[in-house]
Amino acid sequence: MKSSIRIMLAATALVAAPPLLAHGVAAGALAIGHPWSRETAPGQKAGGGFLTIRNKGKTEDRLLSATSPAAADVQIHMMKVEDGVMRMRQVTGGLAIPAGGTLELKPGGYHIMFMGIKKPFKQGDMIPATLVFARQGKVAVRFKVQPIASTAPMEGGHGGH
Repeated sequence: MKSSIRIMLAATALVAAPPLLAHGVAAGALAIGHPWSRETAPGQKAGGGFLTIRNKGKTEDRLLSATSPAAADVQIHMMKVEDGVMRMRQVTGGLAIPAGGTLELKPGGYHIMFMGIKKPFKQGDMIPATLVFARQGKVAVRFKVQPIASTAPMEGGHGGH
């Protein structure tokens, strides 16, 4: 095959690829979008992870847990204000992703907590992790590290798998 035809076919495949794959991971009925984290300060031992999970299926799934080689432990956490005090707690039993619904893990709410991080998260880094679901099983993702003041995923450059 001529190289110009190969280049044209490769370019066509890139243009035709689903946009989700540029910003996340498709795993069965689940669409995991915009996995991201923030930079951490030197000596900081924990960092947060944020993403959205859309369940396009007809059956509920649950995010049960997560792991990462970048941290000694990874937990699902919930942050909320009680009596004027911000509190963070580990979630037990996982988080439901309703059929046809979306679960959003974001600053100030549910999030992934990387505990005992092995080195600081630096802007531009990709933090590998595995999410574990009740129905879908294990799904590999990568959290794109953004500036420390980020409050939402930045457009472009969010890699999934």
